[in-house]
Amino acid sequence: MSGKRLVLADSLAEEGLKILRAASGLVVEDCSARSRDELKESLAGAAGLIVRSATRADADLLDSADSLEVIGRAGVGLDNIDVETATRRGIAVLNAPVGNAISTAELSLALLLAAARRIPAADRSVREGRWEREAFRGAQLSGKTLGVLGAGRIGSEVIPRARAFGMRVLVADPFLTAERATDLGAELLSLDELLPRADFLTIHVPLTDETRGLLGADELTRMQPSAILINAARGGVVDEDALADALHAGRLAGAALDVFSVEPFPADHPLRSAPGVVLTPHLGAATPEAQREVAVEIARSVRDALLEGDFRTAVNLPGVGLVDRARVDPVLDLARRLGAVLSELTDGRCRRIALRFGGGLERVLRLIAASAVEGYLSRSLAGPLNLINSLVLAADRGIEVTRARIGVVTGYAGIIELSASDGEDELVVVGVLENDRHPRLLRIGTFHVDVEPRGNLLLVSNRDVPGVIGQVGTLVGATGVNIAEFHQARNPETGEALAVLALDDPLPAGVVAELRELEAVREVRQVSLDA
Repeated sequence: MSGKRLVLADSLAEEGLKILRAASGLVVEDCSARSRDELKESLAGAAGLIVRSATRADADLLDSADSLEVIGRAGVGLDNIDVETATRRGIAVLNAPVGNAISTAELSLALLLAAARRIPAADRSVREGRWEREAFRGAQLSGKTLGVLGAGRIGSEVIPRARAFGMRVLVADPFLTAERATDLGAELLSLDELLPRADFLTIHVPLTDETRGLLGADELTRMQPSAILINAARGGVVDEDALADALHAGRLAGAALDVFSVEPFPADHPLRSAPGVVLTPHLGAATPEAQREVAVEIARSVRDALLEGDFRTAVNLPGVGLVDRARVDPVLDLARRLGAVLSELTDGRCRRIALRFGGGLERVLRLIAASAVEGYLSRSLAGPLNLINSLVLAADRGIEVTRARIGVVTGYAGIIELSASDGEDELVVVGVLENDRHPRLLRIGTFHVDVEPRGNLLLVSNRDVPGVIGQVGTLVGATGVNIAEFHQARNPETGEALAVLALDDPLPAGVVAELRELEAVREVRQVSLDA
């Protein structure tokens, strides 16, 4: 049985396994029962890896994966994956952000109710033979204010459920617009504005460098003493020691946590003895429904990435929430080809690459720039190079990459202006997509040309004198290589010209050397572009 090998480091629901095993071109290897050392051995030659929370896909593990293209996380959190190392190696990292959204949102409300009504403590009291109604007075939710930190997929599911309880909802999210907040039935505020107004605060942000310790001692101090904090997102977003101090000191009424900075939760952690706390062992996705949905979601994403090259949902792809591939792919293809042409003309040496684009896809400018840089670096890099890591590798080489929008574009489906500068000289190439999505190369430096940037291009810089076109055509024709297009651009003011030939096959090196010997020829460059 042949195909790309996909390693399962952790167990996956049967619904996801069926999708992967039914995919022609994939060979699924279940390594969930193997040791870490055995897993490392299994990763040699594997194209894909799927993990859940148990396996750490860190640099040590990835060092054993010499052919990895995709890492899939059956869940939303990525803190057990070294995304930086994966990105540098050109490995797409996928997750399943939708599958467990409902289950986690419901758990957040369950934790809120459990903490507000002190249900776990009351249950324990009854089981121990007591009947202490007065000791467990709680708070009703109706009429109270819920602060939601992060209104992504899970946070936006929490909001309508909280409103069904009659709660007012405030939301803090730097990526949310006021209009979207209104649509959700919430009021958008900054975190500083939200904290003192919330009776309850529920957290729904990922763990990143920006969110680690987001709620520390200062933030907790700004909350009401009667407030209750709920975290079913990621451990580490809340400073747990500061939270324990606030609870022990009575500066906060309670908390309910499903996630922790260290899991399993340490036996000696001060939160274990803090009053008013509900603690659960990371149960956000612990429902059969969530496990099925997550497994199906990640299985489809990994399958499509490995077999169709569809990396649009990769979290480390420089462009999230892309429009359909029919619109994006021709633009990326043109950008990559222009980058390759520019690299040949500058010998792959520059300090700055600048992209300007017009044509209605401006919101994915970073992705278009990544494709252009991929084309530019392809001439000089032998290692893994793709949309995932091209911008990182450019930065490693001290190349600054900028991007900007061109104003209104008429007559074309898209236009790309790409330039490379070494600090002194700058060279610009311009390409367009015609309305049928057909690519054309329209400018090289100061010369206006019109040729399809495909296959093999021969660029001949020459003096604008009689006979040059004939000499070039004769030498090329003698090789038996067919000339698909021949465009001669002239600059009457300088007396210089540029001939661009589209060839069906590349010219032998000896013929290129002969062309350079022609008296009127300044330089000859040959660029091989994939068909």
